[in-house]
Amino acid sequence: MGSLGSLRTRAVAAVAATGALALVVGCGSSDDSVTGGGKKDGKTTITMGLYGVMGIKETGLLEQYEKENPDVDIKAEIAGDEQTYYTALQTRLAAGKGLKDIQGIEIGRAKEITETQSDKFADFSEMSGTDHFLPWKESQISTEDGKVLGLGTDIGPMAVCYRKDYFEKAGLPTDREEVAKLWEGDWNKYVEVGRTFKKDFKGGDVAYMDAASGLFNAMVYGYPEQYYNDKGELIHDKNPAVKEAWNLAADAGEDGLTAKLRQFQPGWDPGLANGTFATAVCPAWMLSHISEKAGEANKGKWDVARAPKGANWGGSFLGVIEQSPVKEEAKKLVAWLTAPEQQAHIFKEIGNIPSSRQALENADVKGAKSEYFSDAPIGQIFGAAAQEIPDKQVLGRKDGTIKDTFSQGLALIEQGTSRDEAWQTTTERVEKAVG
Repeated sequence: MGSLGSLRTRAVAAVAATGALALVVGCGSSDDSVTGGGKKDGKTTITMGLYGVMGIKETGLLEQYEKENPDVDIKAEIAGDEQTYYTALQTRLAAGKGLKDIQGIEIGRAKEITETQSDKFADFSEMSGTDHFLPWKESQISTEDGKVLGLGTDIGPMAVCYRKDYFEKAGLPTDREEVAKLWEGDWNKYVEVGRTFKKDFKGGDVAYMDAASGLFNAMVYGYPEQYYNDKGELIHDKNPAVKEAWNLAADAGEDGLTAKLRQFQPGWDPGLANGTFATAVCPAWMLSHISEKAGEANKGKWDVARAPKGANWGGSFLGVIEQSPVKEEAKKLVAWLTAPEQQAHIFKEIGNIPSSRQALENADVKGAKSEYFSDAPIGQIFGAAAQEIPDKQVLGRKDGTIKDTFSQGLALIEQGTSRDEAWQTTTERVEKAVG
């Protein structure tokens, strides 16, 4: 049975410590080479461009691979902010230089990569030993003609992270099973609990949730279609699921239930450390960030409860640049890093839920608990949530950009703009960004 302990905290701290440098170097160095890797003096150097806390470097896997393959030297650069990372990646793909041999790809960028950059990435479709992924995960990085441009790392099944001490001060239950029953099956109930919290909380200036955009994303990603339909047509302003999520998130913003702190934006980390909100909708990969930024002082105050409905928010892939001078060696490394054993290892160390069917069945994954989150059985909670994710996951070329734009629009409501004006501004911005 696994337990997420101090290694996870050290891993995230290490990323944070290098964050300033990573944002400068982005996904590659400033040289004019196609990639940073190559072969020299019997040694193969493989370079990697990653972002956030993917768990690949932080959990010791690269060192393990180098130990098992002494002729391989791996150099990984990690950007703290995915949006900055992807902007740099786009620039380097267009220029055909400055790229790493292996590049991380966030789920919101996958469709754009498969539709516009398929010639820049190597194909994994014929590689043996890579048939263990969830079917919908592989389909997200596949082209129409059958090329598979990367292998999956994690997925993002949803839960709700909450402060037990704050719930107690509001007269709400604190047991995770009882908390989950408060909003079971309906995000509207989650907001209703927030209204009760706001009315009854006795303990200072604490908001119920961090931001309206977190709720919005959780709702939208519970549907097979979000911003595009399966024909590739933009439906952001017509999809009832988007409008439903917008209106409920707007309710939360207008009713003063949020701390107005968008996740991963300035102010959110201090909000975690200072305890300025009681809940956050949290995909599995977010737990490591919360535990690091909330800090030891808040250990055991947080817990995890099932979300009202299943959804997938986030997840990543590893792709290999077609022109890499060490393409075959890089593909071999990617296959090893995303194998069931390594995915299970990453989950046990930092909580990223595997995209491998076999890893999800691993006893250590199923039995994992989070010491920081009050020994919450996160293997069970997120494993069950993974089974609720719709089998069909329609992605669009600009999903990531659209998500960010809707988050900005909901922030306008939290700042006092009417929801109708914010909606018009948001849809106009989306259309301008998408072109």
